[in-house]
Amino acid sequence: MPRPLAALAGVAAAALALGLAELIAVATGARSAPLVAVGGVVVDTVPEPLKQFAIDVFGVHDKTALLIGTGVLLAGFAAVIGVLAARRLAVGFAGIAVFGVIGAAAALTRPGAGPAAVLPAVIGASAAALLLWALLAGPLRPAAAASSSAAAPAEPAPVPVRPGAGTADRRRFLSSVGVSVGAALITGAGGRWLAQRRGVATARSAVTLPAPVDAAPPLPSGVDPAAPGLSRYVTTNRDFYRIDTALVVPQVDPDEWQLRIHGRVTNPITLSYADLLGMELVERYVTLACVSNEVGGNLIGNARWLGVPVRDLLVEAGPLPGADQVVGRSVDGWTCGTPTEALLDGRDALLAVGMNGQPLPVEHGFPVRMVVPGLYGYVSACKWVTELELTSFADFDAYWVPRGWAAQGPIKTQSRIDTPRVRAELSAGTVAVAGVAWAPHRGISGVEVRVDDGPWQPAELAPAVSADTWVQWVWQWPATSGEHLLQVRATDGTGATQPELRQPVAPDGATGWHSVRVTVQ
Repeated sequence: MPRPLAALAGVAAAALALGLAELIAVATGARSAPLVAVGGVVVDTVPEPLKQFAIDVFGVHDKTALLIGTGVLLAGFAAVIGVLAARRLAVGFAGIAVFGVIGAAAALTRPGAGPAAVLPAVIGASAAALLLWALLAGPLRPAAAASSSAAAPAEPAPVPVRPGAGTADRRRFLSSVGVSVGAALITGAGGRWLAQRRGVATARSAVTLPAPVDAAPPLPSGVDPAAPGLSRYVTTNRDFYRIDTALVVPQVDPDEWQLRIHGRVTNPITLSYADLLGMELVERYVTLACVSNEVGGNLIGNARWLGVPVRDLLVEAGPLPGADQVVGRSVDGWTCGTPTEALLDGRDALLAVGMNGQPLPVEHGFPVRMVVPGLYGYVSACKWVTELELTSFADFDAYWVPRGWAAQGPIKTQSRIDTPRVRAELSAGTVAVAGVAWAPHRGISGVEVRVDDGPWQPAELAPAVSADTWVQWVWQWPATSGEHLLQVRATDGTGATQPELRQPVAPDGATGWHSVRVTVQ
């Protein structure tokens, strides 16, 4: 058989395996699908520089890029297996078996996986082997291909060739491949659709959030200065950044959700979603930031959160001496370690159930997530949270710590120029230079802008609800002709000005001044 046809057979077999596995995973759990399971292992084990590179390049689409990349690599592997199988079918079966074993083993490593987690990989591999046989040695094999390879000792006996059958059989072969790939795509998409239908969107839409006993203050007048291109003070749910390790969004039924507060406590607590909604809820504006946010990056957002103060629950649980870390554990096994002191010092740390007046979006942690002002998300913002375990930093390293990140991560003072954009061409005259600055829980006391190496000029700060949010700023620049470099720096509420020295995001957040080069005509 010509190599291109054999390669197509291998790709078709792999596609069928993946599509059927997605359908089976509706019953066994989305994380048991081979593509997702293997991708999850990659996320957990890939060297940190590669992971940060993916975030830098793809941003919030890093997981999509990983799945596509994994699929492309698998297609290449499958094509090679098809070519080898055309010469010796046993080699093809062996390659498919390797694929199945890797998928099954990866599925078993996922948190909460049981014996049934291997079924998508096993059934998918079995279907792939059957299709590969049909295309290369069975009824779908082109007669001309069978005749031309009759001398190969490992192949089945030659099939008699009908006059003029070569072209027709090749068309039938290609049609079979096309039908197989199409069926795989439909099956895979159908599996994903069914998984979503079985998800929690309906349960979420049925949730009615109670009114807070302590509502967030109204937004002050002028909180959003009139500067085109400037980020809004409140980030919409749709635009709020999402960075996590979940290749498929966990679907957590609120009726089955429970939170355990345990570990080094005198009074372990277990709460249901109804219990949480029945407590006194408070509402606060809090800005969250990702530690992977580069200088000038957009992995940051501000929202109005509704939830139960974590402090109240911890006081009830009664932390024991030495319990200086609270480990938040997600339903998918991800962990973050938050200083116990930060949850008891009076800041508005919340077990959040609402975001901007709605139940939490599923991708942002529905039904419950953690929100802690002043700490990067990797040490505080546990989504789909099911456990708060009191322990110590000496006894437990959360997910990111063994991967080279600092155990504690207070958000560093940062500022960003939103407008004008990099390489913008402007007209001489007054130009509004505007952006945002943040130092959650410390607040921003001042923002300064300078042009080229000139003196720093104070920007006008818009009002903010509290020190736990970012602040918008504007400086009216009397722009003159030429190419100019704009730079910004902020000073936090303690009087500390952000440093000029550029540092990478690892291990505890980037530092440096954001700059934008523009041309004025």
